[in-house]
Amino acid sequence: MAGLGLLLGTGFENSIESISKLPQDLFAEVCQQIMLYLQCKTPGVNTVELAERLQTAGVELDVEATKKMVHVITLIFRAAAQSDVSAEELIVKLSDSSSKWSKQALQVIRHVWNEQGKLIVTTEDAKHMLTVGQLVDLQWKLGMAVSSDSCKSLNCPYVTIALKVADPSGEIIRRSFEMTVPQFQNFSKQFRELATVLEMV
Repeated sequence: MAGLGLLLGTGFENSIESISKLPQDLFAEVCQQIMLYLQCKTPGVNTVELAERLQTAGVELDVEATKKMVHVITLIFRAAAQSDVSAEELIVKLSDSSSKWSKQALQVIRHVWNEQGKLIVTTEDAKHMLTVGQLVDLQWKLGMAVSSDSCKSLNCPYVTIALKVADPSGEIIRRSFEMTVPQFQNFSKQFRELATVLEMV
C-alpha cells in the first residue's frame, strides 16, 4: 500500500473532506455499494442515483463530487486488497495519508473492510474477466417524428432506445439513440437470434 499515500496526496483531499462530512450511515451505504461492485456482485455504482440519494438526505454533493468520492474509496479498497492489509493497517495508512479523515469515516472503513475486504476480486482475478461494459438496463419507446433528417415525411414513427451500461471502472453510463421502425425490427431480430444461440450453449 505504499502507492496509496502518494495517490491520496495528489488531489484527493477534497474528496476526503466530502467523505468526512457524510453522516456515518450514509457513508456506510456508499462503502457497501462500492464493496458490492468490487466483489463483482453488481455491475457498477450508479453515481447519479447516489448523488440524488445524498442530496435527498441533505448532503450538498453534486454528481461530479460524488463520482470523485466513489473513485477514491474504490481505489482505497482495491489497493488494500492488492496489498492484503488488515483493517488496522489500512486505518493507520489512511490516517498517515491525510489529517482530514474523520474518526467516523475511518470507523466505517474499518468495519466494512473487516466484514467484506477478503471478498474483493483482485486484479489477478479480474484479468480473467471481460473488460467491456455490462448492459444494466434497456428501455424503448415508440414515438412519432415531427421533424427529422432521416424520415422523408413527417408523422413517421421511430423508436428511442435508452441504455444503462456499467463501464469497466464501475461507473454506470446512460446512452440513448433513435431508430426507424425497420432498423428497430432488424435490431429486434438480431436479439432474438442471439437469444436462440445462447439457449444452445
